[in-house]
Amino acid sequence: MPFPRATGILLHPTSLPARGGIGDFGPSAYQFVDFLAAARQGLWQVLPLGPLGYGNSPYSATSAFAGNPLLISLERLADRGWIEPSLIANLPPADGPVQYDAVFPSKMPMLAQAARNFSKSMQGNARARFERFCHDNVEWLDDFVLFDALRAHHKLANWNEWSHDLAHREPAALAKVRSEMADDLMMRRVLQFAFSEQWRALRHYCAKKSIRIVGDIAIFVNYDSADVWRHPALFRLDASRLPEVVSGVPPDFFSETGQRWGNPLYRWDVMKQQGYAWWVARLRAATQGCDYIRLDHFRGFAQFWEIAASEPTAINGQWVDGPKEDLFAKVREALGGLPFFAEDLGYITPDVHALRHHLEIPGMAVLQFGFGDTGAHMYLPQQLTPDTVIYTGTHDNDTLVGWWTSGATPQERRSAEAYFGCAHDGIHWSFVRGAQSSVASLSVVPLQDVLGLGSEARMNTPSKNGGNWRWRLRPGALTQSLAEKMALLAEVTDRLPQPLPVPPEEEFAA
Repeated sequence: MPFPRATGILLHPTSLPARGGIGDFGPSAYQFVDFLAAARQGLWQVLPLGPLGYGNSPYSATSAFAGNPLLISLERLADRGWIEPSLIANLPPADGPVQYDAVFPSKMPMLAQAARNFSKSMQGNARARFERFCHDNVEWLDDFVLFDALRAHHKLANWNEWSHDLAHREPAALAKVRSEMADDLMMRRVLQFAFSEQWRALRHYCAKKSIRIVGDIAIFVNYDSADVWRHPALFRLDASRLPEVVSGVPPDFFSETGQRWGNPLYRWDVMKQQGYAWWVARLRAATQGCDYIRLDHFRGFAQFWEIAASEPTAINGQWVDGPKEDLFAKVREALGGLPFFAEDLGYITPDVHALRHHLEIPGMAVLQFGFGDTGAHMYLPQQLTPDTVIYTGTHDNDTLVGWWTSGATPQERRSAEAYFGCAHDGIHWSFVRGAQSSVASLSVVPLQDVLGLGSEARMNTPSKNGGNWRWRLRPGALTQSLAEKMALLAEVTDRLPQPLPVPPEEEFAA
């Protein structure tokens, strides 16, 4: 079913202009929410919020449940007495691209110190909230912090490279390291609590401003993750616990060899026998943290491309049936609804569309894709229906201005100008107006497109090694005049925010 008509901005928290070299849940996040409210935006879409793995990509997290500690605001921790303000006084400035090689060694030790301080002194409401958090997240928390500590101890080596007893989770070996690493495990447990507290506080602030959070779930998980280490029976692994088959997509117009993503594939038969308990828990956690959820690579739930792990490319693979509606029936039964929409871009077969319609899950359209050949017109407003979420572009696209100046073909530019006319305030505003005036229930615009930034502000270039996920917003770029312009457009396109139920006020500990 369509969502209530609304509009919003795509901006990952790491892109906020926070001090410390990376965006976080601190003051700049609240300032951004204030801007969204002034601009009458009812949505804030983020990318996955999990702990970073290979390539610093939010889509290659080391856990499907845990949060990224780098998003914890040291300033908020200092305000609440977790760490001395003087210790964070010399944090890097609040601008410039994220330099992960510098952020990890500078920020993580301070976060660890703050967590240790809290664990030694917590009392009263703070202690009660921490104990409740540990109790409510027992399904994943203890195994994740153990995995995280062991991964750090082994200098980030894949878990399969650890000693056999640890890689295979022999009870005596796990009990031994739990005892030996007790302080380290507590520190990591406290960091997950701090992440949860700060995210909950930020969501509470959003709710008061009638802003809904749109989250993002990648269909597959990393091999080097707590999930695969903890639940090997749920994945297609061999006797040595290495992947038998991996994920990807076949060759297409964009790649002669396809894309070999390399994630281990699920044993859907085993998951079905268990009532899809892992997926239900994963999606329950996602819906508790966000209002709407984008399901990445939705077609994989209908059919997925299976590649033998020995194959170097995605050429030699096969389509294999996924769980289809069987999984979502269990999820609907457990959660009471499906607040999801599907990333169903590219070549999608009729069975995938049929599954989405059967589940009453909206699909996606990207306006930047709409000006190629005639088949691309399916992304243009006249082809859409209300059960659609329209984007001007996504985190994987070049920005509109970057695409327009160096990526679009002459035919695409002529077609877009014929469709929109020539806007005095830039081609990006032509696309923003086109998206917002469409019948799609939700319209989402990357902040780079609102600001009219070029290719230097691109968030991710798929298949490019290094240099991704680094863009950050320049301080002072979100002006009152920009908010007023966006607010008027939201009003005239009938996308004003709808009030949200606001939870009771809480005394957040972090």
